[in-house]
Amino acid sequence: MSNSLPPSPHKSADFSPSDANELYQVDRWSSGWFRVSADGQMEVTAGPGLSAPLRAIVDELVEERGESLPLILRFPQVLAGRVTHLNEVFRKAIAEYGYSGKYQGVFPIKVNQRRAVVEEVASAGYPYAHGLEAGSKAELALCLAQKMHPDALLSCNGFKDDGFIKLALWGRTLGKNVVITIEKFSELDRTIKQAKALGVRPALGVRFKLHARGSGQWEESGGDQAKFGLNAYELLRVVERLKEEDMLDTLVMLHTHIGSQITDIRRVKVAVREAAQTYAGLIAAGAELKYLNLGGGLAVDYDGSKTTFYASMNYTMAEYAADVVYTVQEVCKARGVPEPNIVTESGRALTAHHAVLVMPVVDVTGPTRNSEEAPDPAPDSHQVVRDLKEVLDNLTLRNYRELYNDAVDAKQTLHNLFDLGYITLEDRARGEALFHAILQKVARLVRNEKYVPDEFEDLQSLLADQYICNFSLFQSLPDTWAIEALFPIVPLDRLAERPTRQATLVDITCDSDGKIERFIDLRDVKTTLPVHDPGNKPYYLGVFLAGAYQDVLGNAHNLFGKVSEAHVILTGEGQYDIDLFVRGQKARRMIESMGYEEIMLRDSIEDQVDEALKNGHLTPVQEFELLEDYGEELLGYTYLEYEEGADVIEGAEELLRAGKPATPERAGTEVSEAIPPASGDLGTEAGTEGVDKAPHPGEKDYIER
Repeated sequence: MSNSLPPSPHKSADFSPSDANELYQVDRWSSGWFRVSADGQMEVTAGPGLSAPLRAIVDELVEERGESLPLILRFPQVLAGRVTHLNEVFRKAIAEYGYSGKYQGVFPIKVNQRRAVVEEVASAGYPYAHGLEAGSKAELALCLAQKMHPDALLSCNGFKDDGFIKLALWGRTLGKNVVITIEKFSELDRTIKQAKALGVRPALGVRFKLHARGSGQWEESGGDQAKFGLNAYELLRVVERLKEEDMLDTLVMLHTHIGSQITDIRRVKVAVREAAQTYAGLIAAGAELKYLNLGGGLAVDYDGSKTTFYASMNYTMAEYAADVVYTVQEVCKARGVPEPNIVTESGRALTAHHAVLVMPVVDVTGPTRNSEEAPDPAPDSHQVVRDLKEVLDNLTLRNYRELYNDAVDAKQTLHNLFDLGYITLEDRARGEALFHAILQKVARLVRNEKYVPDEFEDLQSLLADQYICNFSLFQSLPDTWAIEALFPIVPLDRLAERPTRQATLVDITCDSDGKIERFIDLRDVKTTLPVHDPGNKPYYLGVFLAGAYQDVLGNAHNLFGKVSEAHVILTGEGQYDIDLFVRGQKARRMIESMGYEEIMLRDSIEDQVDEALKNGHLTPVQEFELLEDYGEELLGYTYLEYEEGADVIEGAEELLRAGKPATPERAGTEVSEAIPPASGDLGTEAGTEGVDKAPHPGEKDYIER
């Protein structure tokens, strides 16, 4: 559909969309998939003539369809574009250097196992014979069911038991190009045994522990002490063992891996050279290798700095492909061995860009918010409060350093005296308000200064608001908490208006770690995010590059479940269709995942309601409303949902006046649908899950069960 927003009424004469683009570094990290429009909107751009404003999409979902936030916007065309781009840059490099082998990519589904993601990668990669990688039995079962090019690799990595190996061997009988990677020497005999038992000729790979290591946060995952792989001695033992079994021809792949998010291209080249030399050595030992698998590591430039910083990369995808092809070719020519088909297992680089987490700001707090006017000391206020007032009144650009330090000392004295009982609570409140006013005044004084002393570096953080956002960090952005990952965060609109506030972001979990206080910056890491004052209108922030790992690593902190997701197809300039909407997990599903049963919960509540009725703590009308509200919340979204007006159950009072019991079973269709009976029947569950919202006409819809 076509849906565009009216021009923003919030425009600044001294601030433009190009300023916003620079402030949030959009051009640097987006790789062309997102941009700031001329009217100050964040837009997705999937190709020439294909774009749409994100705010318009969200408004349609929320205001027209009645869906709730937070949600993930997925753009399958962006995902397909990343798959195409990776394959094309390798094709170009192969053609440029006259490389005799091919490139075959493999997508490790551990990065994102969501159905729509895996199917889109498989579909976009089909013309390139782009394959999949499974690291567990469940992932292998999923991969085997996908439609893949006959030549596409299905790489089986990770530690394996007999069941894993048998399933992989059965995959060979289905005509799939399944390669079992030997991760430890004992897996070899296990695989040989299962292959003989099934009468299936396997295709084997062997992972080698490179001495070279990557760079960035996952540097330690490579090298001699890596978790997976064989050393040089074990590698040669594999060759000898396969010779003994007359199965050396089954060894088709050498697999190496130096880590994820490799920031420095020099580390890549060193590792590729070692891998190519190892490949040449195995060829010399008699192996008939077909593939050289260089594993993952292709990075994503989260902060746009184009550096070796852990959230960046100092190379492009095209440079990566060119360096890989050139280095492998150089070694092969020098050693006089055939040039292998090059395999990489890039996942992050393919999926990160396609997903945007949209979270609404539901409230704003902060120590200095609304403290522009500091109270005057009372006639009997303590001297330390009077001192803070004097500092505030006398602050100038000439003396702000000295007086700021005086204020910091006075605030410490204020708290010490309060702890000893020498200062009243009222004076403490006055003193803290005066100190916050001093901070704000100092910030205004130094705003345009070319040089700000080091002691004022934390001033921004002290002044920052806390924007309370309706989401769970642990469910939707776990890497932010676990490994201090950085993601670009940008308001969806109002980008023609200068941001007037600095903020940190906090989620709605009951956990102090549920906050974001590290943001991308060209020089280092910022402690605050420039934002607008929300006012009384919805204000949405988008977290970009969130399509890798975040969907599948989330946990159930406070029983906040998976968020809803909208799959959006761009059809023109400002034109789009919401092709698929997947509703987030309901409360009852999260509760059931912890071992509880819905019927048990309902029975317990009903018993307590009966007791409260007997004791006169509830009226019959209240009984009905309580059961209704409880049932609605079991079926509701786990995140905050704000509704205006009273929640009155139509027909409840009429039923009561007629002398009928105020129970969900007797309250009519609306009530029985709102509180369905618990059942293990799939048909019943499917029906009850969908009663709260009907699918939008023309939209494919499936329900998260």
